[in-house]
Order: sequence, then structure tokens, then C-alpha cells
Amino acid sequence: MFSLKDKVALVTGASQGIGRATSLALAEAGAKVAVAARSTDKLASLVTEIEAAGGEAIAVPMDVADAGQVKAGFQQVLAKFGKLDIVVNNAAITRDTLALRMKLEDWDAVLRTNLTGAHLAIQQALGAMLKQRSGRIINLASVVAETGNAGQANYVASKAGLIGLTRAIAVEVSSRNITVNAVAPGFIETPMTDPLPQELKDKMKSMIPLGRFGKDREIAAAIVFLASDEAGYITGQVLGVNGGLHMG
Repeated sequence: MFSLKDKVALVTGASQGIGRATSLALAEAGAKVAVAARSTDKLASLVTEIEAAGGEAIAVPMDVADAGQVKAGFQQVLAKFGKLDIVVNNAAITRDTLALRMKLEDWDAVLRTNLTGAHLAIQQALGAMLKQRSGRIINLASVVAETGNAGQANYVASKAGLIGLTRAIAVEVSSRNITVNAVAPGFIETPMTDPLPQELKDKMKSMIPLGRFGKDREIAAAIVFLASDEAGYITGQVLGVNGGLHMG
């Protein structure tokens, strides 16, 4: 079940955390994986790890906030593999502060990477997917897009926008057998949450019915499912993987 044999996937923000775990999980399920991020050293290490496990992968240097880099990266993948079946839009940044104090450049940077970056990737992917009349697009939203979060107006807006983008594109391309869904993680153990003070982590865990942070591999498993043939009748949906923090 959930075999991705002979599929080609591209994952943005693949150098660490959820993106890295997703790349490994897609490769384990049989997909050939293009791992994209700004950190070329970490990408090279990830490619080596995938290949050591018997998979196939290539590193694609890419800043999703740069339209030229996004276009070049997708061209590299298509030149190498000849098709593209799965795109996971995971790349994201934060620039946290209260809305009253938020600088315009911090607002713009987060929206540019988290939302516009996904839009640029989707545009590039659709050329190939529409032609082959199949595809899976999976966007990484967040539980805070549904609950709100103080000090993250830019990040929350970008992730809520990503949910809207998911549904809009799902309607546009459904007739070509392309599904578009979002996964909305809750609090996950990643390099983004590691630096948080232990007191804050404990407070956050107390809000989660399952009583713990999630693992990056648990998000990756949800993504593999949505990328599979078994999820072929699911589109325009937001799959919450949050330990019960939000039950919308």
C-alpha cells in the first residue's frame, strides 16, 4: 500500500525537519526525489543518505522566493527524469514579532517565501502535470492558520493563504486528474522548535490532547498517503496532523 514506485517527486525546504523526513519517506516508498533548498551542503548529505538506502535522488539548489531559481530548478528535474508526479511545498521561514512592531520587510519576506514561493512552484509543476494529465500537489500549512497565534501575523497569514491557494488550484486542475491538498502540522519536533525554552515547550504540550509534540516522520507519512494512488479521490482538503490541538 502507498507505493510510489516510478513516481518523481520534488520537495522544497528539503534540507532539514519535515522536508528532510518527507524526502526520505517518499524515497522509501519508491519515488525518485528531487530535494530542493538553499543549503547545498545539507542537500548533498540527504542525497547520499537516500542513495545509500537504495533510492534515487538529486539535489536542486533553490530559493523559492526567487522566481528564476524556481524555474531553473524545475527545468533541472524535468531534464533529469522527464516528468514530475508529486510536488511538496514545504519551504518556509518565520520573522516573529507583534503586529504593531512588524517591519514591512519582515512581512514581505515571510509572504514571499511561504505563499508566493508555493505559487511559483505550482506554476512550474502544472506545465508538466497538465500535459501528463496526472499529479499530486501537497502544501504544508500549519495549525496556526486555523487557530491564530500571537506574534506571528505574517506567518499565520501566509499559511492561511496557502490553504486558500490549495483549494483554488484544486478546483482549477481537478479535471486533469491532479489533486491539490494541504497538510497542517501542529507542534512538531524540528530545528524550528528545538531552541524554544523548556518552560514554553511544556506549556505548549499541556494544550495538546495527546500530550506530546509530533515527529517529523508522522507528517511525512501523511504526505506519502496524499501522494499515493489510494488518495486519488481526495482534493482541496486540509489534513490536520496536530495531536488533537485543533479539531476543526
